[in-house]
Amino acid sequence: MARETGEGAQQHPGRATTGRRDRVEQVDRAVGRLAGAVGGPVGSTAGLLVWSYVAGRQLDTWLAEALDGTGLATSDYVALAGVAYAAEDDLLSAGDLADWVVQTSGGTAKTIQRLVERGLVRRVADPDDGRRTLLEATGPGRRSADRVATALFSRLDADLAGLDVAERKALREALRRLAGVLARG
Repeated sequence: MARETGEGAQQHPGRATTGRRDRVEQVDRAVGRLAGAVGGPVGSTAGLLVWSYVAGRQLDTWLAEALDGTGLATSDYVALAGVAYAAEDDLLSAGDLADWVVQTSGGTAKTIQRLVERGLVRRVADPDDGRRTLLEATGPGRRSADRVATALFSRLDADLAGLDVAERKALREALRRLAGVLARG
C-alpha cells in the first residue's frame, strides 16, 4: 500500500524514490542483467535497444505535452511535420509520408484524412503524374507545425544544455546512422 510523503508524492514500501541520476544507474543495471540473460553478440546490443527506447519514450512524452491544447494526436503532428518540413520544393505522396513517419499505408491514409478535415494539409495534383496526389501543408498547418516544433526544440535544447556542440553533433550523427541502419534492416 502506498503512503503519502508530502508534496503529493507516493512512496511504495521497499522502493526508494529515485532521482534522475539514480534512474540512469537503475536502467544501466537493468541493461546489464538483460545483456547477461541474453548473452553472446545479441547481449551487447541490450544497452542500445533499452536506451533508444527510453529516449524515444521521453521524446514522445515531450511531444504529447507540446501538443496539449492543439487537438492533435502525436501521430497527426508527426505526419503534419513530415508534410511541412520533409520536402521543401518536392511535395510528399501518401507513400512518401508513410515512409517518413514509419507508419502503415492504412494508418497514414487515416492520419492524412484527419489533417485534411482540420484544414492543416491539402491534397494537390501531381504535375508530373495526373493519377497521383501530393500533400501540402496549409498556412494554418505550417503555423501549427512551427509552434509545436519551437516548443519541442526549446525543451530539448534546455535538457541538452550539458552537451557541447561537438557532443550534440556526434549524437545527431550516431542517431542518423542508427535510423539509416534500422531502415535498411
